Formats: sequence, structure tokens, C-alpha cells
Amino acid sequence: MPDSDALFETAQRLMPGGVNSPVRAFRGVGGTPFFVARAEGARIVDVDGRSYVDFLGSWGPLILGHAAAPVVEAVSEAVRRGTSYGAPTAGEVEMAELIRRAVPTMEMLRLVSSGTEAAMSALRVARGATGRDFILKFEGCYHGHADSLLVKAGSGGATFGVPDSLGVPSALAALTLTVPFNDLDAVRRQLEAHPGQVAAVIVEPVAGNMGVVPPAPGFLVGLRELTARHGSLLIFDEVITGFRVGWGGAQALYGVRPDLTCLGKIIGGGLPVGAYGGSRALMERVSPLGGVYQAGTLSGNPVAVAAGLATLKLVLEPGFFERLEATTRRLVDGLNAAAKKTGVAFSAAHVGGMFGMFFRAAPPTSFAGSMLACNSKRRSPLNARVGTGSMPICTRRAASSSPAMRAAASRSASSWRLSC
Repeated sequence: MPDSDALFETAQRLMPGGVNSPVRAFRGVGGTPFFVARAEGARIVDVDGRSYVDFLGSWGPLILGHAAAPVVEAVSEAVRRGTSYGAPTAGEVEMAELIRRAVPTMEMLRLVSSGTEAAMSALRVARGATGRDFILKFEGCYHGHADSLLVKAGSGGATFGVPDSLGVPSALAALTLTVPFNDLDAVRRQLEAHPGQVAAVIVEPVAGNMGVVPPAPGFLVGLRELTARHGSLLIFDEVITGFRVGWGGAQALYGVRPDLTCLGKIIGGGLPVGAYGGSRALMERVSPLGGVYQAGTLSGNPVAVAAGLATLKLVLEPGFFERLEATTRRLVDGLNAAAKKTGVAFSAAHVGGMFGMFFRAAPPTSFAGSMLACNSKRRSPLNARVGTGSMPICTRRAASSSPAMRAAASRSASSWRLSC
């Protein structure tokens, strides 16, 4: 098999940047990406035979670690029955019931193939239900690459310093209002400046795409009150927080009920699944019951649903999230202790199974603070971590509850060399 350098050289001739998602190109951290051969538990092995402790978990979905046996078994069984039918299956019904039990605000839901599709569809429902055109989002919150949402986005857009993508019509971008995360006064001003025009406020209840920034006390409650007062819908993008900060997601953790919820990542168990849902009254507006159209050839794919069900049934086991939170806290405490010992200005924070780290004395509360804490000079040493056997991370989020991941956390918390 060709080595990583050779594969990357060939890939660059075939794919933009040599990758199928921008952050994989390593341009935000420097160096050349490694190509993965296999993975198991908390470890990834590249085509060059090097093994890494993976703190990313495929950017969030792999809460059980790589190649978890129950997931592999479920996928194998599903594949033998067929890979896609273009017709309903019992698995879709079972998953919808499981999600509804976990997230009661999702009285009805629709399975899709990605978090991007879920957020895009939720916004369409919001606009269709309210008859309004404007949406309000928060700087640094990433909700996928739909045109309306690529305005001051986080994730890869932030890494590359491109908050607004080319190809997004200015007339459409003008319908997206942006304010700083955790700033209720800014939300209030925008809603008052656009009376009766804002269809929805969409938010990551715990901002994961700018480095795990928790909501300030009262922020989410304030959003609920403001949106209700102005007749706008509140959308929680729980693609990351869903089934990672707790069984019912961030809305259960913070006790705030959104009108619509977006899910992804963990509900697919490593395969492409997303979902959006809300009250029956809202979701009955979706085709074929209502006039809001949304469809997908592979929506509710039986193989992906099998992986998701196997994952969700395991995280439902008693004590799962308590163990996950304890593992994440142990890692974060170790990182903070190591930084303090070496005199590095550093802070790490976590919510449930999410964690992020910043090169500043205290965690930021907004996108602007996050970017100051993780500038290009601090990101560049990340490439050196490849040689130390750690999967590079930069103020990101993921932790696994697998035994291998817990063991890796205990080993690395005091010895892992800090870099952004």
C-alpha cells in the first residue's frame, strides 16, 4: 500500500486539497495529513504503520470508540439483508421511537443523512411555519454548509478564516443575522430591529465548533423567552451535544425546550444519519402531510440506522453518561494540571463528553475569544504531535466511553504535550 505522502500527492490531483472535507487537509495546523488504514477502540493506525491515540472520534460520532463490536455486528447483519431499499423499514420506526423517548420535544421527526441536511431542513420548516424569512445565528456556531448558514460560521470555515463562502448569494446571506454567542442583549436588539421578520434563532446549546464554549447562566433560558415573545422559533442544533452531554441532550441538561431540534453524529454510530424534529403541529407541515418539502434517497438507510440503534442502546445503559463525564473530567483536569506545572497560559473545559482547550488563562465565552486563544502560531506545533502518537486536536470536542479510551485518558492526562 502507498504511504501517506504518496497517497496525498495522488489525492491532490483528484480531489480539492486532496481531501473530501477541508479540515482533513491539515492546513489549519500545518504538515501533511496521514491516511488511515484501520482503527479499533481509542487507536487509529495509518498506512505507514504508526498508531495514534484518537481524541477526535471521527469528529464526534464514535462515542463507543472505533469498531465497537456491537456496532460492527449490527452493521454486518444489516448489510447481509440489503444496503438500501427506497422503502420504509422497521428500524426507522424503532429509531424514531428511541429518539422521541430521549428527546420529548421531538414529538415527530424525520431521518436524513447528515447534520447539515437536518439544520437546513429545520430552517425550512421554521420559515414555512412562520411565513418569515430572516434567521438569527451566532458567530462561530457551525450548522453545516447550507447557504443560509455559511455566515460567520465556525468549524472549517473558522479554521481557514473564511466566514462567508463564495457562491452564497448576497441576497440570501442578507437574510441571516449574526450576533455573538452568549450575548442576550445583542439577540434582543436584532429581534426588535426586525419585528415580525425573524423565523428562527438557531444555536448550538453548547458551542462545539469554536472549541466547546458552554452557555452562560441564563443564556438559553433567555433565548427561549425572547423567541417566544417575538413569535420566532428556537432551534437547538444538537448534532454534537445530542447523546454526548447526556441522554436527553443539552436541552435536558439545561432544562430548556426548543421548538425544533437537529441531531446527527452519534445517532448514526459512525455512519451517515441525521434527524430533525419538533412538535407534531410543526412537523405535520412537512411533506407529504404539509407544504414544506424535504426528501432523500438514502434517508433512514437501513445499514446506517442499524449502526445508530446499536450505539444508542449501549449509551442507554445505566451509568454510561456518568462514566463518560468522569473520563472527560479526568482528561481535562490532567491537561490543566500539566499546563499549570509548566507555566503555560492554558484552560480546558468540558460539558459531559465534550471538551475543549484554549491557550489563555480562562476559557472564552464567545467566538472572538476563542479565535484569540487559538491563533496560527499556536496551531502550527500541532503537526509535531503526529510523531508523538496523539491525534491532533485544536479546541475541539470528543471523548469516548470505551474502556480503551478511558485507559488512554488516564495515561495521557499528565503526559500529553500541550498544543493547540
